[in-house]
Amino acid sequence: MAEGIKDKVAIIGMGCTKFGELWEKSYQDLLVEAVQEALEDAGIEKKDIQQAYLGTVFDEAFAGKSSLPLSETLKLPFIPVTRVENYCATGSEALRWAVYAVASGACDIALAVGVEKLKDIGFGGLPDFSFLLGTKNRVLQPNITAPGMFAQLAASYFTKYKINAERGKRALGLISAKSHHNATLNPRAHLRKEIDVGQACSAPMVAWPLGLYDCCGVSDGAACAIVCRADRAKEFRPDPVYIKSCQVAATSGEEKGFTRYDSTYIEPAHRAALAAYREAGISDPRKQISMLEVHDCFSVTELVTYEDLMISPRGRAVYDVEEGFFNLDGKMPCQPSGGLKCFGHPIGASGLRMGYEMYKQLQGKSELPQRQLKDPRIGLTHNVGGFPAYCVCSITIYGRDPG
Repeated sequence: MAEGIKDKVAIIGMGCTKFGELWEKSYQDLLVEAVQEALEDAGIEKKDIQQAYLGTVFDEAFAGKSSLPLSETLKLPFIPVTRVENYCATGSEALRWAVYAVASGACDIALAVGVEKLKDIGFGGLPDFSFLLGTKNRVLQPNITAPGMFAQLAASYFTKYKINAERGKRALGLISAKSHHNATLNPRAHLRKEIDVGQACSAPMVAWPLGLYDCCGVSDGAACAIVCRADRAKEFRPDPVYIKSCQVAATSGEEKGFTRYDSTYIEPAHRAALAAYREAGISDPRKQISMLEVHDCFSVTELVTYEDLMISPRGRAVYDVEEGFFNLDGKMPCQPSGGLKCFGHPIGASGLRMGYEMYKQLQGKSELPQRQLKDPRIGLTHNVGGFPAYCVCSITIYGRDPG
């Protein structure tokens, strides 16, 4: 029987750029900045890296899907370098490959880096997403947009659980206001302006019930992790962070193909969570997990994710949101960084950026004491690529201590 990777691999260094409209920096600048911080944090040199994984989505960056730009930019010395991509879960996928390389015994130290320069390629607004679903869908689904697809998730959820429009919008507003508040305390975040629930609820509508403040922005940025065998981790630093689980679940296509899917949840997220909890030895996530960074591409995604992760019972996440359960001073803080909503979402970097937040929080090294959580022990990141009925989801669980 497969053993899994629990506590076989540890993170010994991480780096993350500021996210935002970084017109003055190139892809290569962002790669170097994130990797250099990670190397310095780990106390190692570039020559110590034995394998590397690059996560990026858009071809415009490097004129093709090769991994060579990472080798060339970092001047890596003839080691295996692989480019990976898995929609918006690309950053988490790069980390998973690095973790599995070390856990398998193929190498002792591996690097994962995610980078995206979305502002340079004009990605934004309401782009045509049919490129994600294949050429034929330019004819069959020419107007598909992310806000439109996730708005259906919200409308279906409100209908199934008999949540009136006003209450539902307010719950989404509470989620958005929370992320904005958390981001004001994070100097690396893209959007650092406080908003209140009223502003969130009255913002211009994008796709009902999702308004402007329910949608994450488009950013440039990079993040990096260096992992090694857990039994060697304390050779490099006194406070490594241990990987408890890396799990991915991808749709088989049945959600969008059959009417039994009611568009009130994201099935791959639930399946990945079940596998991750099993691998990490977590039996009661509501009590055992200290903090979350989830894929809040839209506020409703965060809402249903609480239930997909079995933190809130089905249909009850609204109550937990209203009670402040997921606030920075709540029982299980979610998005202490500001989330995709406010930290930013450079597609290839987001999963690793989430891990950066878990890493720093578990070490007690957040930039500002106002946002350092009290005694966190287990952190979970949730990274989704695609749409509610057609997606891949990655769940990574991080721990302060082995065992």
